[in-house]
Amino acid sequence: MNYMEQFIQQANSYGKKRQAFFFLIDFEQQKPLIRVENGEIPTDLYFQTPQKSFAPPLQGAFPPFEFSMEKMDFQHYQQGFELVQREIQAGNSYLLNLTYPTKIKTNYDLAMLFQASQAKYKCYLADQFVCFSPECFVRIAENKIYSYPMKGTINANIENAEGLLLNSIKEFSEHNTIVDLIRNDLALVAKNIQVSKYRYVEKVQTYLGAIYQTSSEICGELAENWQDNIGTMLAKLLPAGSISGAPKVKTVEIIRQAEQQERGYYTGIMGYFDGENLDSGVVIRYIEKQNDEYYFRSGGGITALSQLNEEYNEILEKVYVPISTF
Repeated sequence: MNYMEQFIQQANSYGKKRQAFFFLIDFEQQKPLIRVENGEIPTDLYFQTPQKSFAPPLQGAFPPFEFSMEKMDFQHYQQGFELVQREIQAGNSYLLNLTYPTKIKTNYDLAMLFQASQAKYKCYLADQFVCFSPECFVRIAENKIYSYPMKGTINANIENAEGLLLNSIKEFSEHNTIVDLIRNDLALVAKNIQVSKYRYVEKVQTYLGAIYQTSSEICGELAENWQDNIGTMLAKLLPAGSISGAPKVKTVEIIRQAEQQERGYYTGIMGYFDGENLDSGVVIRYIEKQNDEYYFRSGGGITALSQLNEEYNEILEKVYVPISTF
């Protein structure tokens, strides 16, 4: 039995008992974590969702935040981008989320970044990574499952930024593709799938300023006692469509060819089951520690309409920390 199979069995067992637990699953599904809630704050793993927080309280004032990055090599990005475009032209994918690491420097350690940042979903794994994600994976309440795929980003300081984002043919096409993919994913575990809110704009604050992002809300109805199969259900939905692409299986193969490294917990999922309902986020906006160096992982959706320079700039636009005060 592999680690993911063990995770599924554990989660199903806890679900049947209505036992609350936190979970973290990596993109490759090789090292999933599951922790039963026992009322104590763990020392190696902090997390926060809109409904739940397991993290120590802030202690003392933080120093002024410092942050810089080394732009990734343009030609290296170009090689991956062109490989993806060839696969798209061959009909092997029509949307692929291409991601790369960017080397950064900051005066905050991972735990400080977790404490100081503002986001819907946050997670910290000691000496490994921190993420501050704006994107929900799935939320389940009252036997209904909701997903909020996020596709489309623009610097809010650009003149008429919101209009440019909403009127972009490329962003429109990419968003529609991911909405269709998530509808199909939810249909694996639910019925009566509906797009209940379509392509709305949200503003995300960063220490460099604000960005706009577009999302949609998709929902479906779950069977009674879905909690009994919570692990099985989560596994069916992986990997998250918004950070892989479509068609999913073939696109993930192309991702491995283009990126040439494992993603690990980056673009996996994290979440919390409270015994009745569930809330989870996509592990993006992610800083990892390698030896004594820090890398920020970011990416963007590539389609046949994508332009090399625009996609390269989008990856850099997403290298930010949501800390609004220094």
